[in-house]
Amino acid sequence: MKHLIMILFVGLISFTGNSQEQVAKIKFKTDVIDYGTINKGADGVRVFEFTNTGNAPLIITKVKSSCGCTVPSWPKEPIMAGESGKIEVKYDTNRVMPIRKTITVTSNADTPTVALKIKGLVVDPSKNSVLKKKSKSVMEQ
Repeated sequence: MKHLIMILFVGLISFTGNSQEQVAKIKFKTDVIDYGTINKGADGVRVFEFTNTGNAPLIITKVKSSCGCTVPSWPKEPIMAGESGKIEVKYDTNRVMPIRKTITVTSNADTPTVALKIKGLVVDPSKNSVLKKKSKSVMEQ
């Protein structure tokens, strides 16, 4: 009887030790993209690159932006373990203002929600800034 219990116990331990949990893991190259200062109407497309570092297929179920001025697109098919993918983000650069937006990625990864950020400044080069210094004042002439 002792031998039977011992064999069952050893078998149970070896079974648990050999079984690995299948989990997808998403690893981004960066979670912030800085547009810097760009002109109105410039190309607003940027790409977040990621890799599935887990051992199960990664399925991205939703990618949502914090406003309608940023449109994300993502792979709809599963990303297999070890493979990479891209989330493309297009910001509407016709809006002259600072950029501070969040893109929320939802997936089956061990961290199911990841927040990505874009930042920068869109300027209109055709507008003169009141802050620019004039070459000479009226008093200096």
